[in-house]
Order: sequence, then C-alpha cells, then structure tokens
Amino acid sequence: MSKKLFIGNLSWSIDDAKMEEIFSAYGVVTESFVMKDRDSGRSRGFGFVTFESEEAADKAIAELDGTEVDGRNIVVNEAKEKKERY
Repeated sequence: MSKKLFIGNLSWSIDDAKMEEIFSAYGVVTESFVMKDRDSGRSRGFGFVTFESEEAADKAIAELDGTEVDGRNIVVNEAKEKKERY
C-alpha cells in the first residue's frame, strides 16, 4: 500500500525532480511535487512525496527527518488528510 509524506522547510532551489532524486534512495517514489505559489510560481517551501510501500516511507521518515538538505533542516512526516473547507 502506498504512503504519502509531507516534506517541509525545503530550500527554494528544490524542485520536483530533485525531491524525487533525494527520496528515491529509500524506495520507489510514485509521485513527488513541490507546492508552488500560484501567482509567482515560486516554491512555497514544502511538498509531498508518495512511496509505493509503507516500509520505504517509514525508512525515509526515520532517516531524513531533521537532516540538512541544501542548507536547510527538512521536516519529514506522514501527510495528513486534507480537511474539507466550508
């Protein structure tokens, strides 16, 4: 079963491909994207990575959370379901 991770405190220079490259060392990545500002197109400093297996995702959390990537200590944890807005 797949598992989606939240990745926070990203450097502005990290893009979708770079994030996939970093996380694919821990398992098969099925989706990787950095959230961008809709007006400027600039990174918002966070994104999401989906792994094919829960084991790979758990390994990535254990080994990457709090580590330095491109000069910033990133936050890696399980993504929470988006709440509905009214």
